[in-house]
Amino acid sequence: MRNNPFAILLFSCLATLSLGVAAAESTDAPSVPAEQVQMPSGQVDLNTADAATLDAGLLGVGPAKAQAIIDHRNSNGPFASVDELLEVKGIGAAILEKNRERIRVN
Repeated sequence: MRNNPFAILLFSCLATLSLGVAAAESTDAPSVPAEQVQMPSGQVDLNTADAATLDAGLLGVGPAKAQAIIDHRNSNGPFASVDELLEVKGIGAAILEKNRERIRVN
């Protein structure tokens, strides 16, 4: 089999590009600072977390439910206990129990 200069050049370029892409992916900074996603204790504070933090940190909570939590907090004041989360439309006992260890109120 003979060496084809074009094939060698193409292979070299592709190998170089793939290394650059892999390096760029591994050094991307998160879009949300880590301290906002979860508290050092591993919990999300219902009274200070923004919608993106709630969405990322809680199971079964997407953008709509996260915004509903924020809206409830803005309308009714800070949460006094994690059980008050049940007052938010779309949040039931199952979601609360899945997240009980993940949330806190300060």
